[in-house]
Amino acid sequence: MPADATAASPPVLVLGAGPVGQTAALLLARWGVPVTLLDGRPRRDVAGSRAIVQQRDVLDIWDTVGAGAIAEEGLTWDTARTFYRDRELFSAAPGGPGAGTLPPFVNISQARTEQILDERIADLGLDVRWSHEVVAVEQDGDGVTAHCRTPAGAVRLRGSHALACLGAHGRVAREGLGIGFPGESFEDRFLICDIRADLTGWERERRFYFDPAWNPGRQVLIHPCPGSVYRIDWQVPPGFDLGREEASGGLERRIRQIIGDTPYEVVWRSVYRFHTRVASRMRAGRVLLAGDCAHLFAPFGARGLNSGVQDAENAAWKIAFDRNGWAGEDLLETYDTERRAAARENAEITGATMRFLVPRDDAGHAHRRDVLRRAVTDDSAKALVDSGRLSEPFWYTASPLTTPAADRPFPGRPPRGRAPAPCPGVLVPDAPVTVPGAPGSSRLRPLARAGLTLLTTGTAEVEAVRSAAEQATPAPVETWALPRIDPSGTLSRALGSRPGEVWLLRPDAHIAAVPLAGDPAGIAAAVRAATGAADDSGTGGTAATRVPPPRKEHDDGVLPPPG
Repeated sequence: MPADATAASPPVLVLGAGPVGQTAALLLARWGVPVTLLDGRPRRDVAGSRAIVQQRDVLDIWDTVGAGAIAEEGLTWDTARTFYRDRELFSAAPGGPGAGTLPPFVNISQARTEQILDERIADLGLDVRWSHEVVAVEQDGDGVTAHCRTPAGAVRLRGSHALACLGAHGRVAREGLGIGFPGESFEDRFLICDIRADLTGWERERRFYFDPAWNPGRQVLIHPCPGSVYRIDWQVPPGFDLGREEASGGLERRIRQIIGDTPYEVVWRSVYRFHTRVASRMRAGRVLLAGDCAHLFAPFGARGLNSGVQDAENAAWKIAFDRNGWAGEDLLETYDTERRAAARENAEITGATMRFLVPRDDAGHAHRRDVLRRAVTDDSAKALVDSGRLSEPFWYTASPLTTPAADRPFPGRPPRGRAPAPCPGVLVPDAPVTVPGAPGSSRLRPLARAGLTLLTTGTAEVEAVRSAAEQATPAPVETWALPRIDPSGTLSRALGSRPGEVWLLRPDAHIAAVPLAGDPAGIAAAVRAATGAADDSGTGGTAATRVPPPRKEHDDGVLPPPG
């Protein structure tokens, strides 16, 4: 393509071909949106575990775009063991309520995840351009221009929107748009090493060690991965030099202190410094920020890549709706409202974990020692041991797209590993469904991701419900009667559905509203709300009188304290 060429239908520019950008490109393509995927590197990096724990709801998104091999190839460990020095404090079985056939999470290297996503991108013939370093982003009322440095010279590419997935160093997007990146950094480093070894009995265990004799005063985390690979994370002091450590034999000693005389091979190693940062805005006009370009978290709890993929899904359907004229004027802005709230929650959770792992002062160190010592014999202290809370989906209960239901209020955060009762704002429970006219069974969430979906508890009201929804939006709408797609009643029981209810699902499978079948004005108002359109019908109705909870903004550059 010539440097200034413009396609008849300009694509969405996805800046950065890491897993968040790959996912965004696949999701946009699923909506029929042309995509150009840009990356400054000459080719894919194929080494290193990096982000390894992929949570169930992210596997669900990847399965929807044809990358189910990630879940199939990944390893799910059965037991999480936590130690203080030479004593095991407790062990736990991860998991939680089921979601179709998907595991609660898998361990798989980011490199392999990217390979699988690349294969799917190649299958679809998407436009991927390596060696296109984005050096500036401009926008006007009609679209976005990306200025790229390439081996052949400067290139300008035009798109309708841009999604910046440029990683932690995405200053080009943030600073060019006047977006701040407030937060904090941690002085201690973490040495990460992937080894291949036969460690009998460790194949399905995650092990976390506080203050072991072979890393006194700090932590060590061990994760099993496919192919007999184990990722080992050592907390190391500021100024740690990996080259000097290897040259002196220190790395060999570290590994031997853990695995003894077992033969091993080093597959990859690196040193990281961790940060907690959230962009002051995640949307500026037609440009959205996603993944590490928008937020940075310490990896304890696996909230970085998982939340980035959820950013990608939230952005993709809203950009598709905006391009197709299906969105209200406020829909794109809700990307910032929803995903920055999710980022702030993740920042608070991972920040609290890091303050336990890397105390900042004498009082913090004393608190940690006291908790760990008491946890050896005191069950009440074990709950205070913080080695990271595994990633969970964010619930859009306070979103302007959500219509609250008085008889289905959000009950608050459930115990760790549990999902809240179905209500407006939360991710819909997944279950097998049978689609009339289609052989075999499917799952609800992929079915819901085709547009706006309405589920009725009876068959007689389907047409009236569909009519009310279709009159409220030009977006694709599908209406299903639960008795027809859920003959076993599994989904109805998971929802706790009641006669006369209608479950309105967003294109990312979150519950937008639960109006009544006999209230067409309420259905229409909920549909308009879910697409970012103001309710100017003047017809009233249950959903039309909704009062969303107040939003809390933190644009002053200061992260809120942990809550």
